[in-house]
Amino acid sequence: MMKRDHKQMFYSLCGPLMRLNGVFYRAFRAPSEGTVKVHLGPGQSNYLDGWVNVDANMFTGKCDVWADLRYPLPFRDGTVDVIYSHHVIEHLPDLPGHFAEMFRALKPGGVFRIGGPNGDSAIRKFVEGDSAWFSDFPDKRKSLGGRFENFIFCRQEHLTILTFSFLEELLSEAGFVDLVVRQPCKDTGIPQFIDQALLSKEWESTEDCPHTLLIEGRKPAAA
Repeated sequence: MMKRDHKQMFYSLCGPLMRLNGVFYRAFRAPSEGTVKVHLGPGQSNYLDGWVNVDANMFTGKCDVWADLRYPLPFRDGTVDVIYSHHVIEHLPDLPGHFAEMFRALKPGGVFRIGGPNGDSAIRKFVEGDSAWFSDFPDKRKSLGGRFENFIFCRQEHLTILTFSFLEELLSEAGFVDLVVRQPCKDTGIPQFIDQALLSKEWESTEDCPHTLLIEGRKPAAA
């Protein structure tokens, strides 16, 4: 994990360049015809072939578009068929703004699948006193409270707690409908986009994926 001060320096130096690159890509290079599949935040190991992979990390990772996801998405209005992100949204400072951008970029009837740390499960396991459910990453914590804090905030890398009711509220306010928690998480309601090759890249390998909250939904066809 990159040290927080190093990451802040990176974004201070490269943030304006990434924003400019995103504006340029949206104006001149963003696809607007055919099927457009967008992957937000592939990181170092989850690049998806056949998708437009967008990430701030172009030095140790692999992406197609170098852009900062804190800013408007580098796609024209109503041009994207599907948006996918996995353990990304918990790092973003403005979730309502991000979801509004997803809604803007998606075609009418477009779909999404997003995932992040499952706050509902974490709260339940904390109340049950099940410290074994939590890991000791990123800091070596023995106490239940310390492990809970690790999971929720991850040394301040995570900016919020993700629960279904919270995300349902924000996504509904953005205009999305048919919001569904995927459990087992290896299931999907959009198999035309989310295939087994993609599912195999998701972080948890067990069928129930207890630590990850996965939500799918769509933009209304009449939007």
